[in-house]
Amino acid sequence: MLAAEHRHAALFVISVAAELADMHPQTLRQYDRIGLVTPRRQGGRHRRYSPHDVDQLREIQQLSQEGVSLEGIRRVIELQNEVEELQSEVAELRSQLREAERASASARVFAVGPHGDVVKLARGQRPQPATRELVVWRQR
Repeated sequence: MLAAEHRHAALFVISVAAELADMHPQTLRQYDRIGLVTPRRQGGRHRRYSPHDVDQLREIQQLSQEGVSLEGIRRVIELQNEVEELQSEVAELRSQLREAERASASARVFAVGPHGDVVKLARGQRPQPATRELVVWRQR
């Protein structure tokens, strides 16, 4: 399993997640009800928490101890998720850009030279003015 997949794998029942996050299970149920941390459901009923969920619970606890309201915590988590999504999108776009640059660097431009020969041109270079010669190229 990839690290990112493992981080989001639903592994822990509520009692284990509560112990790992140093919280009461009822607190986790409340956070689930208000949408702060939404665990996966096994069989539609039993909550299963991932390592990522436990990290979020710890972060919620830290922010709460610093005096941030639950609504403020919800907004912080929402913004963090947005940043993660944007960072992922930027990484994907950078990958696409690198691929396009590699393809562009390997692309070659050819033209017919003044004596009918094929010449390679640098990107952005224009071929010499056409002569009166005619060259017919046929694919073999």
